[in-house]
Amino acid sequence: MKRNILTLMAGALMLGMSSMSAMAADKTICVSWKTFQEERWKTDEAAIKAVVEAAGDKFISADAQTSAQKQASDIEGLITQGCNVIMVVAYDSDAILPSIKAISDAGIQSIAYDVQFEDPNALYITFDNIGVGRLMAKEILKVKPEGNYAFIKGDKGDPNATFLFQGQMEVLKDAIDSGKIKNVCETFTDKWAPDNAQKNMEQCLTSTGNKVDAVVSENDGMASGVVAALEAQGLAGTVPVSGQDGDKAALNRVALGTQTVSVWKDSRVLGKMAAEAAVAMADGTAIDKLPGVAKFSGGKKGVEMNAILIPPNPITKDNLNDVIDGGWLSKDEACAGVKAGTVAACN
Repeated sequence: MKRNILTLMAGALMLGMSSMSAMAADKTICVSWKTFQEERWKTDEAAIKAVVEAAGDKFISADAQTSAQKQASDIEGLITQGCNVIMVVAYDSDAILPSIKAISDAGIQSIAYDVQFEDPNALYITFDNIGVGRLMAKEILKVKPEGNYAFIKGDKGDPNATFLFQGQMEVLKDAIDSGKIKNVCETFTDKWAPDNAQKNMEQCLTSTGNKVDAVVSENDGMASGVVAALEAQGLAGTVPVSGQDGDKAALNRVALGTQTVSVWKDSRVLGKMAAEAAVAMADGTAIDKLPGVAKFSGGKKGVEMNAILIPPNPITKDNLNDVIDGGWLSKDEACAGVKAGTVAACN
């Protein structure tokens, strides 16, 4: 009888140790968002969370609310919560560097998610933002091969604003050098905020006497502010405007004709790929052994990083079906208010 009790106790102990081992094997994947201001980040988070939880791991996130100071504090908190990998969407890619060092010093791995911070030990995963800039410029150039161009750039502290502009200039350089295109306004937009973009556009229209023929806006949120400024002057729909992110309201503007292109970066794809990379890294896979990784050194400091760059898709009236058929938004959402027979995808 005594032997049976001891056997049962040993079995229970082994079961408990096995359970503890299984619990110890679970990993925690964390994300520090710069903001939840734009609709896209909720889509990213849902995609990341689904992969992490399907792997049996824990997901934690924090919202910095467009504050570099709060983001630093958020990351301090995430470090204490046992994160194995921390993804960071940096509000300020320079100010974040001490926090990235703190992550590394704690033995935690980091991922620069969509916004680059330059650290050789981190994975950088994003859409090809220089390529996004090229696509914006190409689509606007098709509509307005010459004239006065305004450039509404993103936040100065975000390297994506510079990457995008770099891509735009690659496409437009010859036309600018020849005088066919004139850069009449070029401004960064604090926090990528639509209200700030609207003010920038209003100032541009005032300074040029409304003589703006095209606007290269670097994202859809800012494009909404640009279109509002144009609308107030009776110019919406006649001046082509670019954007990116595939925001539902922007895609509807594409159908309505007040925005020319929204470069679709399917954040479901980005979130899924980043989460899969994070889970693999937490399980011990070296960054340079992850699928699709290549070297990238295109930042302002030229730091070489392991990176995964995903190709984007420019959405215009001609291929609006791509986002509808892809389940990104419904036909009713894309085509609200569109006059019958004007857009093929809305027929």
